[in-house]
Amino acid sequence: MSNKPQGKRIGMVSLGCPKALVDSERILTQLKTEGYEISDDYSDSELVVINTCGFIDSAIEESLSTIGEAMKANGKVIVTGCLGANKQKILDKYPDVLSVTGPAAYEEVLNSVHQHVPPEHNPHLDLVPPQGVKLTPRHYAYLKISEGCNHRCTFCIIPHLRGDLVSRPVGDILEEAEKLANAGVRELMVISQDTSAYGVDIRYRTGFWQGRPVKSNLVELCENLSKLGIWVRLHYVYPYPNVDNLIPLMAERKILPYLDIPFQHSSPAVLKNMKRPAHTENSLKRIENWRRDVPDLTLRSTFIVGFPGETEADFEHLLGWLDEAQLDRVGCLNTLPSKALPPMTSQNMCQRK
Repeated sequence: MSNKPQGKRIGMVSLGCPKALVDSERILTQLKTEGYEISDDYSDSELVVINTCGFIDSAIEESLSTIGEAMKANGKVIVTGCLGANKQKILDKYPDVLSVTGPAAYEEVLNSVHQHVPPEHNPHLDLVPPQGVKLTPRHYAYLKISEGCNHRCTFCIIPHLRGDLVSRPVGDILEEAEKLANAGVRELMVISQDTSAYGVDIRYRTGFWQGRPVKSNLVELCENLSKLGIWVRLHYVYPYPNVDNLIPLMAERKILPYLDIPFQHSSPAVLKNMKRPAHTENSLKRIENWRRDVPDLTLRSTFIVGFPGETEADFEHLLGWLDEAQLDRVGCLNTLPSKALPPMTSQNMCQRK
């Protein structure tokens, strides 16, 4: 006789970025709260939820392939996530999926699960840990502070997939962080599409945590996160002027001396064509000032080469900028034909054309 738990079992596959991972965690947390068992085996699940990515072509192909794999092995598949924003693309290839929803569509996903696999109330199965179900190892977790983005960078599909900026209430964020810290998490990675813009949409309204007023802006959020006694690391930070206000927190070791800033290019002309926010800022001077105040600051960034309209002079500008900036970690997307540049590595991320 099988010793497997007898609760209704739901399979889940989470693809894409950490923001999508947080969406998956929320869905799994609610499923566990309602008494479902979570399975990592297609054939052992009553249905499968797939949280897709639709950012670039390879991610779309992976998502479609995963849907096909689940359809073949199980036959009952709910699709959600960024690729779900292009519903017809999925239905054209897999018309028999149970439902398709876009990103952060928690209620719609759960409603679809309920429709096809109704929950059974069982007080012994409904209990979940206060921090919810996490897909990361116990020692770290992602903390998502907002959805969407207000910018319309010409190379980015994210606003189409996830909509405009929607900041979470600061009290909710801090309560979640506190639960994670109490559960043993030692590092929080703060994420969103545009972390620096947190609070803009709600006019930095005042919230409350532990009975104290807290402004909904990134500096006050980080100041309060630092009180939890764990590492706080910031990701996807646009280089707005308000980033300068985070440097004192790093100097005081309240948050980690680390910034993940997607500069994307250095040429003013290319950045303007990209419609990048803060593209007129003197980034090299700001980096110099940051390192003056925090000598061990680690900077990570990503860049696009071969952007439409980029000239040889623009490319040389980027190479010179990188020589001066001396970033610690760099990734590069080459949009030129495959033979125009050698394979991208951290050592040769921008070889001459």
